[in-house]
Amino acid sequence: MSPVARLKSERAPILMWTRPEGVESAALDQLRAIASLPYIHHHVAAMPDVHLGKGATVGSVVAMRDAVSPAAVGVDIGCGMAALRTNLTASDLPDDLGEVRSAIEAAIPVGHRHHTTISTRVRRQDDLWDAFSRLHPKASGLLGRAMGQLGTLGSGNHFIELCLDADDAVWMMLHSGSRNIGKSLADIHIGIAKGLTHNVGLPDRDLAVFLAGTPEMATYRNDLRWAQDYARRNRETMLALFAGALRRFFPALRVPCPPAEGPHAGDAAFANVNCHHNYVAEEHHYGADVLVTRKGAISARSGEYGIIPGSMGTGSFLVRGLGNQEAFESAPHGAGRKMSRTKARKTFTVDDLKAQTAGVECRTDPGVLDEIPGAYKDIDEVIGYSGDLVEVVARLRAVLCVKG
Repeated sequence: MSPVARLKSERAPILMWTRPEGVESAALDQLRAIASLPYIHHHVAAMPDVHLGKGATVGSVVAMRDAVSPAAVGVDIGCGMAALRTNLTASDLPDDLGEVRSAIEAAIPVGHRHHTTISTRVRRQDDLWDAFSRLHPKASGLLGRAMGQLGTLGSGNHFIELCLDADDAVWMMLHSGSRNIGKSLADIHIGIAKGLTHNVGLPDRDLAVFLAGTPEMATYRNDLRWAQDYARRNRETMLALFAGALRRFFPALRVPCPPAEGPHAGDAAFANVNCHHNYVAEEHHYGADVLVTRKGAISARSGEYGIIPGSMGTGSFLVRGLGNQEAFESAPHGAGRKMSRTKARKTFTVDDLKAQTAGVECRTDPGVLDEIPGAYKDIDEVIGYSGDLVEVVARLRAVLCVKG
């Protein structure tokens, strides 16, 4: 098993699971800047959906010894995917899913909206809210907003979908992260890192790092763990609200319970997946204990289930990891953008959006034009480059899509 290409940098090589000529030059420059950091362990891995990101490249997997760069995690800490296989089949669905979409949008706030009433389910997560008091002091005034946004979708590329697999089983799937509180914590710590003296000589100050054994690192790791936990619970809360909305139309709906953690968790894990793709993990690679940041990448240990979504309405893949060591046991997080939102709005029309999402119950107004499938890379090509990273377990075809 080997990557498609190997690039040189001043310090460590970059192993790519795509062809460099298909990646914008600015993203390649970002990868070289990351690989030149003195804390890099062995190499940097670039996934098939790699593209330019803010601060650090989306689709990058970075292992560091005794250091971590908050920009290499991203500002949506803990962003990721969740999917549940239900007991429904395609024959249970009505021909017109418009009312179902409206019910989901009414149950789960999208865009900049939030819950105006804090539910008992949210209030009872005492461990999460008790730990909030131990976050960085600059976040102290955000508790109310964080509680109101638990169980909300957000905007941009976040989505909720109702999908069918090859056997016509109905799946619930969604993509979201830690909302405003995650971004706020990331911005706080990126700002702190940039001001530390050991980062003054870095080739790119956006890649400023925290060092092990320092109070700044300890505070960041504490806040990072909390935000990752919040993001996972946000997806779990939305799935519960999603199921509640569906039961108005399908009273017999049943969904699986959460599976055991880790790979090899059996069929329950296959039917219930919840995975981060912007996060930090403590792992062991190439003879060393390291901090691995995945920004736009999922963990793909041998036997571990994950989700690689396509763009709006183009289909997604449930996959099982192959444990590729050169990729730090990782895989891509989705199709990845091939053009900016501004360029997408200038390139495509609403008629294009309607044509490219035909057969999917979804918004087709100018507000989501920048999420048109044509603005993203071909998901089948991304999966093709991932052949030594994951094996495909199921392809999911969207029949309903909710966007922020």
